[in-house]
Amino acid sequence: MSGGERPGAGRPGDLAAGDAARRASGGTSGAPVPGNAAERASGGMPDAHAVFPADVAPLRADDVRALTAAAAAGGVVLFPAEGVYGLAADPRRRDAVRRTATLKGRDPRKPSAVMFWSLDDALSAAADAGEAVREAFRRLLPGPVGVLVPNPGRRYAIATGDGDALGIRVPRLLEPVDALPVVQTSANPAGGPDALTVADVPAAIRDGCALVLDRGPRPGTASTIVDLRGLADARGTWRVVREGAVPRAVVAAALDGLGSPED
Repeated sequence: MSGGERPGAGRPGDLAAGDAARRASGGTSGAPVPGNAAERASGGMPDAHAVFPADVAPLRADDVRALTAAAAAGGVVLFPAEGVYGLAADPRRRDAVRRTATLKGRDPRKPSAVMFWSLDDALSAAADAGEAVREAFRRLLPGPVGVLVPNPGRRYAIATGDGDALGIRVPRLLEPVDALPVVQTSANPAGGPDALTVADVPAAIRDGCALVLDRGPRPGTASTIVDLRGLADARGTWRVVREGAVPRAVVAAALDGLGSPED
């Protein structure tokens, strides 16, 4: 699949099933959190997503549809990611990706992550990364975790810049939605503090956006980034590049038995 192709349509997420499994197994109730319901119900897989504040509402389906429509038209969108506010654009449009970088004052050659709206779409994008990488996806996503995977086919090359990896995000959603992926980056100026509210985003960035989705304050902790490229080769390793909303210890527990961590 090239950067301009549409990934496979995503299946309905494990939203309701995950919440039911957590309640049935005596877990904490609250906002439903998608994930691997069967593993959580059996007590096997640590719930990496439960560390994320339950009072921060995930995006609604109509938010995602509005966001992706504006992006497909060539616009940059200011939107509430799980931890901080972010900018989104169509990863197939070089002009939109460059405009996003210009708004931030960021080198456009630096890679940005691609955000998918379902785990199945993300798995399709990493089809040639190997089963170990794909299993790590299932254990860590969806939620406030970004993963880096090998990208020998240069998928989404406009978004990945000069890098040889593909960064992938899959956010939690209130309901399943079938929508095109977007390239995603934080809404702060390069090197500046993260934006917890729309008001924290400089006016110059806000004014350059075709759509602003204000959904209230974010918790202020960026996503954890995990490099899974070592799982695709003889190293059999993974590495936490940035510890954020999901602690390193929780990532290690979730990936237990699936390769070994790099120091």
